[in-house]
Amino acid sequence: MQNSFETMLSMQNRMNTKVHPDWIDQHFEWYRALWLECGELIDHYGYKWWKKQNADMEQVRLEIVDIWHFGMSMLFDGREIAEIAADMTKELESAEIVQCDVLSATEALAADVLSNRRFSIALFWSLLQAAEMDFSDLYEAYVGKNVLNFFRQDNGYQKGTYIKQWQGREDNEHLIDVLKELDSTKDNFASDLYQALEQRYQALTQEEVPQPA
Repeated sequence: MQNSFETMLSMQNRMNTKVHPDWIDQHFEWYRALWLECGELIDHYGYKWWKKQNADMEQVRLEIVDIWHFGMSMLFDGREIAEIAADMTKELESAEIVQCDVLSATEALAADVLSNRRFSIALFWSLLQAAEMDFSDLYEAYVGKNVLNFFRQDNGYQKGTYIKQWQGREDNEHLIDVLKELDSTKDNFASDLYQALEQRYQALTQEEVPQPA
């Protein structure tokens, strides 16, 4: 698990560096992005008792992966990646994981990050289990979303020229489709995923009028 933590931390560092070369020294408010993602998760899961709602668990799980992105980013404080990964492993091994439902787990994580400006591995793992995800699910989904984030940046996300809606569907939804078609255990999984997204993006947007996302 520690090796996988190191891999994901390294991928996150590369992504953040692509956005801003000195991202660690910028002290971005990762906690704010994290709790807002919690709100989006709750919206996908459904909380309106006054109307019929069905939980969109695929989108819930993607929001969990987004939370993981921001949570890992909060852990960078000048230490080496191997040291951060070791501390993550220790925290998880010694933590008491609370069993609860998705909404309660999400709110507990959001409350903690707002109050303490930290990322709790234990509270995140409680949310992971509540959403019926295991570590392999998290790893596959994280790599997928990381590749999508690189794809967005390469296609003008910061400039505002990236088209996020492909034939009326968000790129996140297309990512889910592509992940189902690929084998995440292969060494070239990330590059295959990027290529598949590129092919789909070009095919689905070539007849659309380009509009900034």
